Amino acid sequence: MERLYAPWRIEWIRREERNPDVEGCVFCALPDRGADRESRIVARGEHAYVLLNNYPYNPGHLMVIPYDHTGDYGDLDDDVLLDHARLKARTFDALRAAFDPDGFNAGLNLGAGSGGSITEHLHTHVVPRWRGDTNFFPVLSDTKVIVEALEDTYDALHDAFGAQDGTVVDGDDAAVLIEE
Repeated sequence: MERLYAPWRIEWIRREERNPDVEGCVFCALPDRGADRESRIVARGEHAYVLLNNYPYNPGHLMVIPYDHTGDYGDLDDDVLLDHARLKARTFDALRAAFDPDGFNAGLNLGAGSGGSITEHLHTHVVPRWRGDTNFFPVLSDTKVIVEALEDTYDALHDAFGAQDGTVVDGDDAAVLIEE
C-alpha cells in the first residue's frame, strides 16, 4: 500500500494534549479561548464567526458558525439568522478574493443521519470548488490531497476578510471583526 505523509496534521490529532481547556462543544469553546489564529477563527460577526476547517475538503474550506449552541435551525432568532447569512456572503467574497474559485458548495449537515460529525452545534460548510478539482485519490484510496498548509490558507483568508469594507483588523493573531 502506498502512503501519503502529512506531518503538519499531527498538531490537530494531538490538540487535546495541547488544549486540555477545550471541553464540551468545540464550537462553543473556541471563540472564548482568546487565541483566534491558533483556533483558526478567521472572522467574527456579532452572532456568528468563520472558522477554517481542520479537515478541509478543498483548500479554503470554511465553516460559518453561530455562537448560539443548538443543533436545531429553528432555534435561531432573526438577528442570528441575518448575521449568519451576511457572514456567509462575506465568506464567499473573501474566498473569491483569496483563491478565485470557479464555484462553491455550501450547506448544513442537520441531525445524526446527515453524515456530519458535530450535530449538536449548527455550522454551515462553505467549500470553494474549481473545475477539475477532483482526482483519482478519493476514488481509489479514500484519500484527499490538500495542496496548501492550513496556516497559509488562514493568512490568505485573514487578509481577504480584512480588505472588505466594514471590517476591523485587530492584528494577525486576532480574527477580523465584521461590522454591519
